[in-house]
Amino acid sequence: MAIKSKAAKNSRAQQTARGTSSNGRPAKAPAVRVNEHGIPDWRLEHPEFEVFEVSSGPEVHYEIKGKLDTPVPPIRESKYLNKDQCLEIYRWMVMNRRMEQALENLYKQSKVVGGVYFGLGQEACSCASAYALGPDDWFAPMIRNQGAQLVRGFHARDIMMQYMAKSGSPTHGKDGTSHYGDIEKRHMVSPISMLGDLLPVMAGVSLGARLQGKELACLTWIGDGGQSTGVSYEGINFAAVRKLGLVLIIESNLWAYSTPTEYQVNVKDLANRAIGYGMPGVIIDGTDACQVYDATYEAVERAHHGEGPTMIEAKLMRMKGHAIHDAAAYVPKEMHEFWRKRDCIDRFEKYLLGKKWLTPELNKKMIAEIEKELEADRTFAENSPMPEPHTAAEGVYCEDGCHVIKPKYAMPKKAKRGEGKLKETEAAIHFK
Repeated sequence: MAIKSKAAKNSRAQQTARGTSSNGRPAKAPAVRVNEHGIPDWRLEHPEFEVFEVSSGPEVHYEIKGKLDTPVPPIRESKYLNKDQCLEIYRWMVMNRRMEQALENLYKQSKVVGGVYFGLGQEACSCASAYALGPDDWFAPMIRNQGAQLVRGFHARDIMMQYMAKSGSPTHGKDGTSHYGDIEKRHMVSPISMLGDLLPVMAGVSLGARLQGKELACLTWIGDGGQSTGVSYEGINFAAVRKLGLVLIIESNLWAYSTPTEYQVNVKDLANRAIGYGMPGVIIDGTDACQVYDATYEAVERAHHGEGPTMIEAKLMRMKGHAIHDAAAYVPKEMHEFWRKRDCIDRFEKYLLGKKWLTPELNKKMIAEIEKELEADRTFAENSPMPEPHTAAEGVYCEDGCHVIKPKYAMPKKAKRGEGKLKETEAAIHFK
């Protein structure tokens, strides 16, 4: 079930703005293989290993077997990105990682309230996908998609203050992690801790925009474990039936907390589930920023043309535990080493250096600028005040006149007289 569509064809006309190859012409797409169920697989390598459970008395641990010494594949050439766009995505990825390193230091200094969740190794998946959205499109990040927030207009200081529960944070100190959004300017829906619940919410955002005359892409992410929840199925199915602009990226990061994928699902590729919903699916290398961007961009174009949702399975590895308290001792060391060699930032840096789009001098200058910006943001966040006690009860519940709820784009069209009225034969029996 190919992801290509008339929207993808129409997008070629927009490549001057959205990206071309270095010679100014659209880049030639590499050949695409499909898996045994016909799902396009854009990856340039297909790891052959599996994790299995080993019991030794009362203790249980996991081991890995298979080919773990294969060479790291090259970056797949993008069909849409140009030099400047690649450099910008690379900068966001580096910013994402350096910010999380700063957060880890703040946590170890006991300046963070609660825990910290990291997206180490998943920066390409967060940043390149968010970069593919149009200015009016919506997104709903999960706890590991902090890079997407940076791309869409949040500053590192906002995220740092949020974790430190400062009064200047997006929730004004009322939450210590990631439960905040911005539906006015950045079109961000707040993360929901009950995994999977964001999927029907984002389908609803797409439906609401359609009723107001706009076809928008609504991007969200889910892990391989969260994708197995019942509400995930309901949200995806509704989006597929109504052809809503849900762009779903499954961050297939191999571990649902401490449970390997092999012990969660009985399918090799989670994108196969797209077949059951009757929607396009595609498999990509989640450590390849070009693949992440191209797949998301084509899905966004489909959404803009009212062609329905897309399921993107991004294969990668969660390089840290579930949160900072989790040392991930259950992950076999060989598995960590395999994916460490495929670090998304290292691969993209090597790719950009090889194309001479990035020089060692420019790279050093860029990193120095990022460090300077982060240091200023960290200082600002640390020096920000904690909320005053009396504000604890403010803004918790909606009060009369506190804000006006109105359509964001336009008033939905009114149904014609008689439309939507059930025929007598369709009415529920207990109404008769």
